[in-house]
Amino acid sequence: MKILAKLYLNCAHWASSLKSPFLLIIRLYWGWQLIQSGWGKLHHLDRVTDFFTSLNLPAPGVTAHFVSSLELIGGIALVLGVATRLFGLMLTVNMLVAYWTADRDALTAFFSDPGKFYNADPYTFLFAALMVLIFGAGFYSIDALLEKQFRKHLEQP
Repeated sequence: MKILAKLYLNCAHWASSLKSPFLLIIRLYWGWQLIQSGWGKLHHLDRVTDFFTSLNLPAPGVTAHFVSSLELIGGIALVLGVATRLFGLMLTVNMLVAYWTADRDALTAFFSDPGKFYNADPYTFLFAALMVLIFGAGFYSIDALLEKQFRKHLEQP
């Protein structure tokens, strides 16, 4: 039994060491995807505004600017690993609203038809946003450097 416990603990330690590299890959890949999405939307605001109008969103022009900017700036923040939990929260809300307004059938099929839910456009962005919201940016980030400085500052008398 001791051998199994030791083996398990060693495997768990090894797997835990992959957390920060994994979060870095998530941040770099999905951050870049968000940058491209936001940049594209900012350069086609008329189309985005028309789409938001068709969804009956309030103030579709302002909403188009906000969503486009959030995706661009949020993507940059994810790539750099700065304010990731804040942007993770904002992007999570943004993707939930995208589900609610543009893919409501997929959202309501969460339990009855999960395939419909995870095949919808907002799914992967939602999943990535939730991961950085819950787990943070990891060791390879500006957030980690800032946290280290904050801890030093707080520990000083």
